[in-house]
Amino acid sequence: MNAIQVKNLHKSYGDKAAVKGIHFSVKKNAFFALLGPNGAGKSTTIEILSTLLEKNQGDIAINGYTLGQDDAAIRQTLGVVFQYSVLDPSLTVLENLKLRAAFYHLNGEALEERLAFLDQLIHFSPFQDQRFQTLSGGQKRKADIARALLHNPEILILDEPTTGLDPKSRKEIWQLILQLKSISKMTVFLTTHYMEEVLDADHVIILHEGRIRAEDSAERLRIKYANDTLKIVPKNDLESQLKQANIPYQKHNTTLHLPIETSFQGIDLVQQFKDQIETFEIVKANMDDVFLNITGERLEAE
Repeated sequence: MNAIQVKNLHKSYGDKAAVKGIHFSVKKNAFFALLGPNGAGKSTTIEILSTLLEKNQGDIAINGYTLGQDDAAIRQTLGVVFQYSVLDPSLTVLENLKLRAAFYHLNGEALEERLAFLDQLIHFSPFQDQRFQTLSGGQKRKADIARALLHNPEILILDEPTTGLDPKSRKEIWQLILQLKSISKMTVFLTTHYMEEVLDADHVIILHEGRIRAEDSAERLRIKYANDTLKIVPKNDLESQLKQANIPYQKHNTTLHLPIETSFQGIDLVQQFKDQIETFEIVKANMDDVFLNITGERLEAE
């Protein structure tokens, strides 16, 4: 059974269509990523899955429960880290966590054991007595993740969890997410516009303007939609020889960029023209190249 099954999902805000008939499934225990720019429909999809927003059309099942009929059961099976925190800024981290735990009837010794377990993973105790509004961005995100994990959910949804964080905090939060995935059997559902955050995902969907444009593993998407590049600094008239051999290239200042299908093809070209090459490197295609080739746009990080 899939953890999440979405069929023909539509959502509009007035005349503006945000999600336009998307279909996807998320396997149990998988690391699933929804990649796209702001306005692609990622957060709308998350809010629908989380029972916070009504869909216009479509069928959704989460852990065997039907959205719209079994919403209370769905909320029990989900832990959600929203793009913007839902914790009370005037309360301390510990006060926030205990307040949220009460919603799940978690208290007493069971709560203390759960908080101790989460602290081993997330390390929030150094700032647990600080008011939430005084925390750094990275500390706030750790508290948000602790809140989402209080009731030991089967599915963890992370809506752009590192947006707005400094590079150090982003790295710490990302390491935490990977650690959570490695030691638990949770299904992790991530939305992001950061290319590097989908590289560890089992399955990636590229969402653009409310539609799914491509889906597969990150590596298969890279192979299918982007070429590696052989970058050459020539020392003789290499351009004329490339033209004679009908080998495509682009010139960037003093460097020639040759698209290649494999690293072995790049090595063969280097051997073929080694007398005309001063230096070279083979650059692997990345997810930014994939997104550009699929949508015609760069996916700019905020």
